[in-house]
Amino acid sequence: MHARDLAEPYPFVTTDDDAVAAARLLAQESLPALLVLDSDGQPYAIVPGSQVLRQALPEYVVDDPLLGSGLHGNADREVAQRLDGLTVAEWLPRRLFPPLYVGPDALPMEVAALMARTHSPLVAVIRRDGDQVHLLGSVTAARLMSFFLTGTGTGTTPPPE
Repeated sequence: MHARDLAEPYPFVTTDDDAVAAARLLAQESLPALLVLDSDGQPYAIVPGSQVLRQALPEYVVDDPLLGSGLHGNADREVAQRLDGLTVAEWLPRRLFPPLYVGPDALPMEVAALMARTHSPLVAVIRRDGDQVHLLGSVTAARLMSFFLTGTGTGTTPPPE
């Protein structure tokens, strides 16, 4: 089995998309991470959900959670307001969230090691054709764990030998 076999379609946003729409996609689809592609369709960033939250929170709340516990509705509204009018590229600094990807022939253990090293719940699978990059899909940590536990990646128990 290779990365191309484990890759599944995964919702994505582009750097030009609205930041509020990107945050809504993460929330509505219960995604573990936000997959961001650039305008050429190449991986731009993979942002774990916890870091999407961090980018949306006011800095003073991240720095002092106790300060945030004394705030009420105004601070909650500030989260949405911080994203309003921004593109994904303006909202998420790329240097903090490099795009994680593997080629189609990567082995499951290679993908898992990349996830473990980078604390990412998602890795994109790409194929290069010269200068062109094609997204084949993404492998989630849940998909990999299913593969390792069952040998099939389907979430079912393998038949006894």
